[in-house]
Amino acid sequence: APELVADGVTERRRADRDAAEVAAARQAAREARKADEVRLSLLIDTLGGAVTGLRRELALGGRGPRPGDLVAGASAARSGSAVDGVSALEALLAVPSLHLVVDGYNVSKTGYPDLTLADQRTRLVSQLGALAARTGVEVTVVFDGAGVVTAPPRGSRGVRVLFSDPGVLADDVIRDLVAAEPQGRPVVVATSDRAVVQSVRTSGAHAVPSAVLIAKLVRG
Repeated sequence: APELVADGVTERRRADRDAAEVAAARQAAREARKADEVRLSLLIDTLGGAVTGLRRELALGGRGPRPGDLVAGASAARSGSAVDGVSALEALLAVPSLHLVVDGYNVSKTGYPDLTLADQRTRLVSQLGALAARTGVEVTVVFDGAGVVTAPPRGSRGVRVLFSDPGVLADDVIRDLVAAEPQGRPVVVATSDRAVVQSVRTSGAHAVPSAVLIAKLVRG
């Protein structure tokens, strides 16, 4: 009888463990499906905005696709542009479904070098929040997490604040953010780091120098 009781307990434990594993697998599948749905929704929003813009241009007699753009059997290289001025940045900020990714310290040290790092973070996040409120763009700012000893700033409405994990560079987080976006969604990366600029442009993102973004934040 004791052996039967022990066998029953073992079977129950095994059944509970199996049930927990099944539940974890289902949860992981739901989370993966939800992430895919978000990516698809962003891509649909991007395409919808592009179609709206094209319709507006055609209604105004503007420039539509040229014959050379419609030749089948070839495609242009997927490479983002360099944004060299505030006017060009403002034009991009008006593009529907834009994601602005900011190299936190690269921008803050350019704009407010005399402040402490903590104050730089606070001012940059505040100004990016105002920009997000005015333009409606999604904004993500990434700071290196190493050496952060004070409480990090909370993201303003419309601004996602990220800190790189120990042993991970903010540069690599920025590259991952660009790579995670569905192909076709417009992404602008604000940084003056040449290596980051080169890699994100190769991935299709536009690059804007830190000084240009600071000028836009100051101008409002």
